[in-house]
Amino acid sequence: MIGSIIEIEYCVPCGFLPRAIRLAELLLSTFRTGVDRLSLVTDDHGVFVVCVDARGVRQQRRACDPGEITRRVRATL
Repeated sequence: MIGSIIEIEYCVPCGFLPRAIRLAELLLSTFRTGVDRLSLVTDDHGVFVVCVDARGVRQQRRACDPGEITRRVRATL
């Protein structure tokens, strides 16, 4: 089975790194066998974007609830 590729792009100046790490841990523990690779990508300008297989799951300029992101990822996998 081939798993998905998840990318979390986050704003460094905004201090979103801890949020991105917590989300990465949550997604990896929730979708253990469904994820081949998870990448953290640095950015700026308030970005917090989550993509699964290059499709945007979350694309807003502020971080949102990890539970909401997990539901959106589940719907995409």
